Amino acid sequence: MQFKFIDLFCGLGGFRIAFEKMGGKCVFSSDIDEHVQKTYKLNFGEQPYGDITKINAKDIPNHDILCAGFPCQPFSTAGRRLGFEDTRGTLFFDVARILKEKKPIGFILENVKGLTNHDKGNTLNIILNTLNEIGYDYKYKILNAKNYNVPQNRERWYCIGVRKNSNINIEDFIFPEEVKLTKTLSNIIENNITSSDYKISSTCKKNVETYIKKNNINIAPYTLAYDIRPSRCHFVTGDISNCLTAKMGTGGCNVAVVIKQNRKLTERECLRIMGFPDNYKIGKGYQAYKQIGNSVVVPVICKLAEKLIDLCDFD
Repeated sequence: MQFKFIDLFCGLGGFRIAFEKMGGKCVFSSDIDEHVQKTYKLNFGEQPYGDITKINAKDIPNHDILCAGFPCQPFSTAGRRLGFEDTRGTLFFDVARILKEKKPIGFILENVKGLTNHDKGNTLNIILNTLNEIGYDYKYKILNAKNYNVPQNRERWYCIGVRKNSNINIEDFIFPEEVKLTKTLSNIIENNITSSDYKISSTCKKNVETYIKKNNINIAPYTLAYDIRPSRCHFVTGDISNCLTAKMGTGGCNVAVVIKQNRKLTERECLRIMGFPDNYKIGKGYQAYKQIGNSVVVPVICKLAEKLIDLCDFD
């Protein structure tokens, strides 16, 4: 049987790419960002629904798997009570209310590593207690993209869940084993980028050079500098990238710089660092960088999707 899934807070559709690769059919997608909606439609031919908080869960099609890289907003009631009621007013509540209403067999959630210690762990406890309360068993783990053949130092929280009455044992779910990194920035970064759109300013160049000299940094062909300021500059060695974030969309020197080429990473190179295929379509400029930084790492989701689908045994 072809399983069905939904793509909440869909972004660029990284979950969709992974689960379609496993033979699934996306029956619903949603994202409030109009720029994201245009990119998503350009690639998948479908316009995602908008604000999930205004969508009645009853109107969402039945599905087998729920996917959500939900934004982590502060939980105003964290630490008072645990359970479903404490999630109201946060975007995780919308994930929870859809799970409660539609009762899919399983789910996969993604968020920043900081979720695990937000509000001294109360936020995570509320999420986990809510999942338990609405009838789901779960497992979670922090995975780093660089351990799954993606040249990016990106740690994220992943939570896999199955419905309690589904006769599926969550303990049978095993997170994917780490693999040797064979794909590096040298496989991703191009050497013939000449567009002035990516050239860094003289001030940015000076700041980078100052910190190279100050810290005696050994610069290889694909060494990146990021978070470049007059007061600081960070470098990533070892032929991998720093963690790409939505901050890239705020302008300035927030997109990592290929030092030897005196230019910032292109949108295409950033997509590759997130594991998107080269045929993925995206625009230019800061909106594109923001969308990329907010996305999930496709190869990591692919490995998790494969494990989850095997666990659920959709035959």
